Amino acid sequence: MRHIPANRPTRARTAANASQPSVRSRRLRLRLPVAIGMALVTGASLSACGTGASAAGLPSTTSDLVKQAKKEGTVAWSAPKPQSQMQPAIDLFEKKYPGIKIKYTNTKAPDQVSQLKMEEAARKVSVDVANAGGLTVLPSLQLADDVDWAKYGIAKENVFEKNLVYIWSVPKVWAYNTDKVKPADLPKTWDDLLDPKWSGGKVSAESRASFMTVWDLDPSLGEAKSLAWAEKFAAQNPHFTPNTTQSEAPIESGQVSIGTSLINLVLQAQKKGAPVAVAPLSPTNANESYLYVPKGAPHPAAAVLLTRFLSSDAAQSVLAKTYNSRIPVDTDCSDPGDNAVLKSICDAHLKWFGTKTLDDYKSFSSYFPKAEKALGTDVG
Repeated sequence: MRHIPANRPTRARTAANASQPSVRSRRLRLRLPVAIGMALVTGASLSACGTGASAAGLPSTTSDLVKQAKKEGTVAWSAPKPQSQMQPAIDLFEKKYPGIKIKYTNTKAPDQVSQLKMEEAARKVSVDVANAGGLTVLPSLQLADDVDWAKYGIAKENVFEKNLVYIWSVPKVWAYNTDKVKPADLPKTWDDLLDPKWSGGKVSAESRASFMTVWDLDPSLGEAKSLAWAEKFAAQNPHFTPNTTQSEAPIESGQVSIGTSLINLVLQAQKKGAPVAVAPLSPTNANESYLYVPKGAPHPAAAVLLTRFLSSDAAQSVLAKTYNSRIPVDTDCSDPGDNAVLKSICDAHLKWFGTKTLDDYKSFSSYFPKAEKALGTDVG
């Protein structure tokens, strides 16, 4: 029986000594937040019923944009990141543009979509700059205002579907406990994880199947192969967790030997001295995040100015220090520079794929439920 813990912070426990509730009740608690998130993508249309001010009336020059932004005086930015990770960029922006204050809120991505949908319908939008990534990209495209980003110096390659601006990437990776596994014994491919030596709770994985995103992006893999792999992986009795953050914890504690994680979690843990490192298990996905200006944003000029700033080289350099900057959309280790994220995945010899088209994101909404069913972590 696979261990699927309740969806709340708890001390890591092994499957052997933990007293567990029924599988069905554990799965229901585990899957409810995900079901809500999926509904945001696959449910009814998210087109706004009405909004306030539009970004269409913004100044045509950057200098006039700055003047209008200073008159607005503030900008509300919402993203699913701790403020401590964004604070260096916030400080740099407020120093560059005195008189404009950033009000930052750490909001989970599905919650942000729900909030903006209601606010746009009520014509009372409170967010100026919002975040989109993964399953929230599709609904966010309906919530985003039209902005001519090229007019404000945003490179074409950093704009997705006209209105979303690529700001950072946090690749999904497999991490391992360096006290428990020798580098020579590490799995290097997904199929290597099916070796019996990794069975019996030695591997942690987030139950939502988003760690399998690359299977839907890499043409050499594909859905049929991924579902067959997922069933075999589930038979290994991995330690399933509600999300990727909770999958990282048992790796650091040594409860498991290897597990799914995000590159920034691994690098943060290493900085604190935890015995973790990136496993050379490939391929993976780039996991892009975007910013956009919602329709009816109360401070549209300041919103565009902040997004423009965060896309700049100066801001990207600062964001890189907290592991939240852009990386090449597809595998490119020709010039890692001092970008710790890029250096880490390149040092691990990882190959990665980006999500480059709208069809890719549309595919996720149907792919992930199938992958979860193959893993045995869905509730139908």
